[in-house]
Amino acid sequence: MTWQKQQLPSDHPPVKSGRVGVLLVNLGTPDAPETGPVRRYLKEFLSDKRVVEIPAIAWQPILRGIILNTRPKKSAAAYREVWTEDGSPLAAITKAQAEGLQARLGDAAHVDWAMRYGTPAIPDRLEAMMDAGCDRILLAPLYPQYSGATSATVVDKANDWLRDRRWQPAMRTLPPYHDDPAYIETLAADLSAQLDALAFEPEVLLLSFHGMPQRTLELGDPYHCHCSKTARLVGEKLQRPGMRLVTTFQSRFGPAKWLEPATDDTLEAEAKAGTKRLAVAAPGFSADCLETLEELVIQGREQFTEAGGEQFAVLECLNAREPGMAMLEEMVRRELRGWV
Repeated sequence: MTWQKQQLPSDHPPVKSGRVGVLLVNLGTPDAPETGPVRRYLKEFLSDKRVVEIPAIAWQPILRGIILNTRPKKSAAAYREVWTEDGSPLAAITKAQAEGLQARLGDAAHVDWAMRYGTPAIPDRLEAMMDAGCDRILLAPLYPQYSGATSATVVDKANDWLRDRRWQPAMRTLPPYHDDPAYIETLAADLSAQLDALAFEPEVLLLSFHGMPQRTLELGDPYHCHCSKTARLVGEKLQRPGMRLVTTFQSRFGPAKWLEPATDDTLEAEAKAGTKRLAVAAPGFSADCLETLEELVIQGREQFTEAGGEQFAVLECLNAREPGMAMLEEMVRRELRGWV
């Protein structure tokens, strides 16, 4: 234990310290499925130098002059397709994950959540944790597979906040967990249960990960390798010899070459090649979001059936359901050793 109970003089000003915090972080979402909030969200997201690795002098005129004048309206329409009474699915699920983890940890730690882009913002929630007396904080990016454009930019944002603080909390970061036995076993068991519950037996299970530009792999980002290892380990655990596993990458953006094979191209190719029954899972997402609920469930179904496919299903992410929460608790407790 690195902290002992305070024994302050009776005339000492009150000091809030000694608590442990856990901050769950996911990618982000606009505050509403409307053009204005989507434009603000995209501006922040696409201005991140880790997300778009093009010199600002070349990229910003394109972003501000073209993309932010055309893409927000289309993206807002897509968000409206999946928006719920609780708001953005990603925000609602991440909040539920934080609440579920808080219930599991009890008084051992104070749990909160944030979005890397949009609200609640990482600096705001870290500040609130310090105000609540958390001087030891576990930063937990909910990305199983590491990428500079996801995990690293969460740490960047936290470090930006730390840089301006006189009193800094001790910080730890949840490592990527792409091959963590707890994650692989939980994911495989959950996918297996969902496959068993389908009204059909898929010929193919597509494991669709979020795409990244090809150059990120060439520059040394381990993301592609992490995705490939997750897919291999999950396939070994599933043990379904009658079902083919195919790894793909979704959400291409812009003219650059992206990691392949692409999910949309593969859905069409499988249907045209005679595959009639297909399921999709998204192991790189800790919570269902626009990319799973609209891009896969809606667009993916259209792409597959219009090309000749017949039966199609998208399996849920782990979300805040019992298997995923038990896995998250196990990983967080492991990282909090020595603090709680």
